[in-house]
Amino acid sequence: MNGGLRRELRDLALVALGAVPGALLRWRLSDSLGSTAAAADGITVANLLGSLVLGLLLAQPGPGGRRMLALGIGFCGSLTTFSSWMLQLADTLQAGRPLAGLWVLVIGLAGGVAMVALGHRIGTALRRRQRRRDR
Repeated sequence: MNGGLRRELRDLALVALGAVPGALLRWRLSDSLGSTAAAADGITVANLLGSLVLGLLLAQPGPGGRRMLALGIGFCGSLTTFSSWMLQLADTLQAGRPLAGLWVLVIGLAGGVAMVALGHRIGTALRRRQRRRDR
């Protein structure tokens, strides 16, 4: 097996390693909190939590490499779900609830961006604290 194929298989394994727990967590959140046309359901919580974790990852030093494959692409990619968010929005609009649909859209977009920013801020603060301890 050549080096390129070996690296591709290793990267695929890292993504899969993170994807399974991410998908399971999303499933459990949707199962326990419901999956409805409401802003505070399992889909929304999963997307916001995944955005927070992604922000924490982005605050870490270095390009990420394996960490980003397993946690960013695998875990966060499986935890968050654009298609379910859009289905939630479409269901809300088809139910004749345009204001609720707007709420789903705003919470998903603004909430996701805010959670990435919060995660990045927390990750940066933790990194600074660790650097101080290491001195």
